[in-house]
Amino acid sequence: MLDIKSLLIKLTNALNEQDVASDEREYINNYLAKGYITKKDDVYKFNSKYRAGTLGLIQNETAYLHVIGEYVRDMFVGEGDLSYAKEGDLVIVQRLLGKRGAPGAKVVEIVGRAQSYSVAYIISKDGRKSLVDLKTEYPTGVEMTQDELDEYENGDVFKINNQDFTIMERLGNIEDPLVDEKIVLAQFNKHDEFEPEVLELASSFKEVDASKYPSRKDLRELAFCTIDPVTAKDFDDAIYWDDKNSTLYVAIADVSEYVTPFGAIDNEAIYRSFSIYLPHRSIPMLPRQLSETLCSLQPHVDRLSYVFEIKLDLDSLEVKNSKVYEAIIHSQRRFNYEEIDDFLEGRLEAQNDSEKEIFEYISKLKIITDRLKEKRLEVGYNFRSNELEMFIDENSNITHTTYAQETPSHALIEDCMLLANKEAAKRFKKGIFRIHEPPTQAKLQNLYQELAGIGMYVDIKKSIKDTITEIQNQASEMGLASEVDTLIIQSQMQARYAPFNVGHFGLGFDEYTHFTSPIRRYSDLIVHRLLKAIARGDKEESSYVLRNIESLCMSVSEKEREASTIENEFMARKFTRWARENIGGVFKARITSTDPYLKAELHDEIQGARFLINHGLDAQLFEDVKVRIDKADIAKAKIYASVVERVERDL
Repeated sequence: MLDIKSLLIKLTNALNEQDVASDEREYINNYLAKGYITKKDDVYKFNSKYRAGTLGLIQNETAYLHVIGEYVRDMFVGEGDLSYAKEGDLVIVQRLLGKRGAPGAKVVEIVGRAQSYSVAYIISKDGRKSLVDLKTEYPTGVEMTQDELDEYENGDVFKINNQDFTIMERLGNIEDPLVDEKIVLAQFNKHDEFEPEVLELASSFKEVDASKYPSRKDLRELAFCTIDPVTAKDFDDAIYWDDKNSTLYVAIADVSEYVTPFGAIDNEAIYRSFSIYLPHRSIPMLPRQLSETLCSLQPHVDRLSYVFEIKLDLDSLEVKNSKVYEAIIHSQRRFNYEEIDDFLEGRLEAQNDSEKEIFEYISKLKIITDRLKEKRLEVGYNFRSNELEMFIDENSNITHTTYAQETPSHALIEDCMLLANKEAAKRFKKGIFRIHEPPTQAKLQNLYQELAGIGMYVDIKKSIKDTITEIQNQASEMGLASEVDTLIIQSQMQARYAPFNVGHFGLGFDEYTHFTSPIRRYSDLIVHRLLKAIARGDKEESSYVLRNIESLCMSVSEKEREASTIENEFMARKFTRWARENIGGVFKARITSTDPYLKAELHDEIQGARFLINHGLDAQLFEDVKVRIDKADIAKAKIYASVVERVERDL
């Protein structure tokens, strides 16, 4: 099915004739005939009189249009100019000139819904069943007779096509915890299964035969190793430190060797754009024959890789020189983070000569990466917000949660990958950059006001860096390091992908991209293709890769937000089911927000659940309290609680 929003993004930025998909052709011709778009030099683009976007909240028959495009202001749609458009509709508008204030616009065509898919379920009211949106309980627009509705049970859950308001499939029943995964995936049309054509192609590749790659650099004698979570199967990166020559080798899975542009696997990969990680399993970007086998840098087998060889000046920690090339490696050992931490703490010894060699260079590399991090944090930031880990049983219910802590092994790998990503970004002027813009003054002022509410005096320094460092120091003294860092992060712009570089504020880097995870991020795969074209001096291939890069950056950034929403909402649904089993129970929590609503986060045996507080004692931001769980709304994944007691915090 055609993704209308994706087409509108392409037409906003420019769509080349030869990139028009077959299912887009009818729409292109229609828009061209109506004058919405123009065609020049085989490139389609919106006429300057027209824009596309999503309608925001409609009030008094007026609304603002969230216009598709970078650095574009919202447009005001006045009374009488909405046509029949509703909130959340994707529309094409005609610009209205000559009005003061926000740019004006008139809806000329409703082309779909911003959310192509949604989830609905059956409820009963006054003895009559109805199909309503899971999150709002508004009617879905799907036409069903009462007899048709009566064929289903209360709580039955369905995936809805919002473009034609039809039921696509029954997902299960809201009372079944196993339906949660289906719900979060369905709203963005995500799925684990791959089409037969994709699987057939992924299965057609043979194991690596080094003799067939004479032009690749043979690095199989180097003692590469991988260091990943204990549950990982997709090993994107391997490292080796040549201490004699002060050279770091970062070997990355060479996905671009197998996934070629516009092929069946590539089309599915760009649609997914990211692997999604749920507590119990992953939904991969690539078929598992590639992501967990042939592309994965498994130990004791030959693997194709794309390698950054980075020579460091150990005095200045600057990169003397670096080169990137196609290679073959043979990883000697697959470690998990816990094993490397045990080694660094003296609790694990080498069991053979290979491990001995690896441990020797890991010891030396750790000293260097510690220094790299220290230097990096002189200009960048060290945000201490914790990542929640959830564990569920075979019935899809929570068993326990914990907050992941950064350990020495995580830090070592992180700075190796950061180094490779920085070096990759230096090699092109236009491509896919990972950018993070500085916070606006308005957002900083809001942050300072929130901090004042908890008794923190903010001394504004000459630089944002110095001011935030001072805030973090005060937060640590108050025992609120993680909480305040979360506020600081919320005050910032969201990191995203962009075709041109503006730097990365959070990391303090002048240029940055994503190079090191092509198995699970489509952005990295594009960077690999671009770097290979540049290395070959193939300007035609470079321009081919870059042809629709603006649209691709916007699309991949949106897919990243979708993946994050899915991962967070899945956990919210699990917490809500846990809460329903604990109605009336009293638990320790911490207030995390007071405006516009009072919210708290669970800090008890189970951690991380978020509550909406609507009754009980008043509380201040970051105050420790005890809350009573009053209600758990399984459909909306919301937990309601009351503050019953304030708790003195131990600092």
